[in-house]
Amino acid sequence: MITLRRSDERGHANHGWLDSYHTFSFANYYDPQHMGFRTLRVINDDRVAPGAGFGAHSHRDMEIITYVLEGSLEHKDSLGTGAVITPGEAQRMSAGTGITHSEFNHSQTEPVHFLQIWIVPDTRGLKPSYEQRHFPLAEKQGKLRLIAAKDGRDGAVTIHQDVDLYTSVLAAGDLVSHQLEPGRHAWLQVAQGEATLNGYALKVGDGVAVTEAKRLEVSTGTEAEILLFDLA
Repeated sequence: MITLRRSDERGHANHGWLDSYHTFSFANYYDPQHMGFRTLRVINDDRVAPGAGFGAHSHRDMEIITYVLEGSLEHKDSLGTGAVITPGEAQRMSAGTGITHSEFNHSQTEPVHFLQIWIVPDTRGLKPSYEQRHFPLAEKQGKLRLIAAKDGRDGAVTIHQDVDLYTSVLAAGDLVSHQLEPGRHAWLQVAQGEATLNGYALKVGDGVAVTEAKRLEVSTGTEAEILLFDLA
């Protein structure tokens, strides 16, 4: 079964400095029909104005992945971590028993565009931790590149949940495929451009929940960037 979550159906909040679209219920946007998918709880599509950002705020018991599409995002947290996240990198923060962090656009002249993803961990009360990895374009071009996984295999960041997160950058005519094992489910998010999943035409911001399917095929007639979640 394939269920579409169209871009224009998402929650939306524009605070001037922040323009944010919510695939699932978040903050002041509440929709009981869209509280998440499996252990995937949040996909926020955020654009932050130059020099602006989120001041210090706290999280707990959540796996938070930040994936920058354009620009650069500066991160600081209560673990003493300070880093700038740029396109091609994935940041994982395990909030665990509690962590405080801030996120600001690193540029004073250019906006930053990123996806922030929350995944419910398989264990509560973990020790907070942080990880950031770079994934070269060549590893994602026309192929699925694992960027987050429970076992951290193949150089992916390690998340505390049975989820494999892949990304791919597609050019016109590219096709990538993924086999779902029995009992597994998938969520596809179109981060940039347009794509087709098993015959369904998708635009930027669209998401797709997949259950009871074995093989996923993603193609495009233009340039696109996708994220694919393989979930228990």
